[in-house]
Amino acid sequence: QVQLVESGGGLVQPGGSLRLSCVASVNIASIYPMGWYRQAPGQQRELVALITGSNANYADSVKGRFAVSRDNAKNSVYLQMSSLKPEDTAVYYCYLNYRFQNYWGQGTQVTVSS
Repeated sequence: QVQLVESGGGLVQPGGSLRLSCVASVNIASIYPMGWYRQAPGQQRELVALITGSNANYADSVKGRFAVSRDNAKNSVYLQMSSLKPEDTAVYYCYLNYRFQNYWGQGTQVTVSS
C-alpha cells in the first residue's frame, strides 16, 4: 500500500513563500515521477510540477516562482513556492507514479490572501 503524506500548507499573504513536503511510504527511485497537483474550488485538478530524475517540468502559471525537488534517500518530494498569488489558492496534492500506478496524497490547503 503506497501512502503519500503532505505537510507545509497554510495561509500566506500575496508575495509570500511556502514550502510543501511529501513523504512516500515506499522506497522511491529517481525513475519514478513525483510531483504536485492542485485543485481550486470548482476547477479540475491540474499538474503544478513534476520531477523525474533531475528533470523538472512546470505549469506555465508557476514557472519562475515554484521549484520542485526530491530527496530519494528520504523518499520525499518538495515544492518551494515563492511570489505567491491569490490564484495559487488551492488544495495541493502530492503525486507519485510508482510501478506504473498513480498515487496522490490526501492534500494540503494553501490559501493566499491578505
